[in-house]
Amino acid sequence: MTSIAYLGPEGTFTHEAARRWAAHRGVLADEPRPLTSVGAVYGAVAAGTHDFGIVAIESTVEGYVVPSLDAIVEARDVVAIDETVLDISFDALVRPDHGTLTEVSAHPHGLAQCQEFVSRTGLQAVPATSNAAACRDAAPHQVALGPSICADLYGLEVHESAVQDYQGARTRFFTLAHRDQALEIARSQGPAPEGWRTVLAITPTVTGPGVLARITAAFAQCGVNMSSVITRPIKARDGWYVFVLTVDAAPWEPGLRAVLTALLAARDGVKTLGVLPTRAEIEHSPSHQHLPRGSAVHSDPEDVLGAALVWGDGE
Repeated sequence: MTSIAYLGPEGTFTHEAARRWAAHRGVLADEPRPLTSVGAVYGAVAAGTHDFGIVAIESTVEGYVVPSLDAIVEARDVVAIDETVLDISFDALVRPDHGTLTEVSAHPHGLAQCQEFVSRTGLQAVPATSNAAACRDAAPHQVALGPSICADLYGLEVHESAVQDYQGARTRFFTLAHRDQALEIARSQGPAPEGWRTVLAITPTVTGPGVLARITAAFAQCGVNMSSVITRPIKARDGWYVFVLTVDAAPWEPGLRAVLTALLAARDGVKTLGVLPTRAEIEHSPSHQHLPRGSAVHSDPEDVLGAALVWGDGE
């Protein structure tokens, strides 16, 4: 039987993602096993004690999950081979014997996604290692924010339903595998009807003005769309950074292969963090309502300039 590790305890969104990925892929697996940290999930896949791992990588509300992102950048033997996207909804849960409620607990990302509830209730926010841990460990004076499944798992009552600030929020989860198995797994999945996405870590060995422009220009010149770029510091090296890019192509396709050849010729460090089949449920064209508040759309340039210079006269 295939074994799948995830960040526990039971009832996390990651737990749900692990179950959903196994069902979607038709993977005959034991019940996913909860581990105590993101690092432990990576370690279990690297050591071969679990075939796959599931970790949250990006929230549409809070952005990238930094511990997961840094872990895959640093991992020597673990890569992403698939992803799962979940709609995220939080219930406010309490113990049946609760007393006066003075605190609200959840993972920091959960608290951030329920700020209106926290502000409205006036409860003190208490971070937890995960949303499910907040539910499992809820004290009589606490409200726990978590998936609805946690009510049954941990004997809690629903105080309020769907208290998240943004309806339709989503979180992406990576499926991790050992690097030695990644190519075989990709081949076994067959063609990806929606195409492929590749996640790369690019570390320039020569820095200075225009280094990021040079890298991004290489993708444009070869006709490869870059859908995301994020900068992370190189540990213990002040002023040195690694660029984590997501592009809409596979490394074996001619366009991306030409980009990688050019980057290596420029002596950049290049590492493939994952190759994933694109999912149809990922939206590529956000509507205007999803743009940052105050954005100018199809506006006169003078209006945009005036909106940008809110701090003064621009002098």
